[in-house]
Amino acid sequence: MNVVCLDMEGVLVPEIWIAFAEASGIPELKRTTRDEPDYDKLMRWRLGILKEHGLGLKEIQATIAKIDPLPGAKEFLDELRSLTQVIILSDTFEEFAKPLMKKLGWPTIFCNSLEVAPDGEITGCKMRCEKSKLTTVKALQSIGYETIASGDSYNDLGMIQASKAGFLFKSTDKIKADYPELPAYEEFGDLLAAIKAAL
Repeated sequence: MNVVCLDMEGVLVPEIWIAFAEASGIPELKRTTRDEPDYDKLMRWRLGILKEHGLGLKEIQATIAKIDPLPGAKEFLDELRSLTQVIILSDTFEEFAKPLMKKLGWPTIFCNSLEVAPDGEITGCKMRCEKSKLTTVKALQSIGYETIASGDSYNDLGMIQASKAGFLFKSTDKIKADYPELPAYEEFGDLLAAIKAAL
């Protein structure tokens, strides 16, 4: 029994925070888990910037509404889901992910949720569990699944390394150089072929 665990941002859809940084004209918000391994620290920093600029959930959701999946992502996901079970494991939030899941044909996603004040200010976030991607992969393994994982960032490394097969996809030169033992791909067709070989 296999299950494929995929990261969302940078793998299937563009990075939400980068798109929002461009839309809002706040370049500091371009910082992502590709740059900062500590997700809690990154989110606290982001929420501080949003508060400083008086921006909330509504503004971010307006940007997300204009984001489309990466070219070929939906076709890749459709073919993969015809072969095996697929779960998207993301550190994003339900309030961000929903419109993107619709565009991807409603795949299963495990992610986090935001704490939002009545005026739309994002006051915090509720993380599903500690080291959510690695914890989820280990939980799936504990109930008899073999996992195959792919992602692009520091927060994906745990699930990639703990899986039967793991791949970097559209990752940074630094991560690829630091983890040369992990096969790295740039095209959906190549990733699909690697996953098929591992099934």
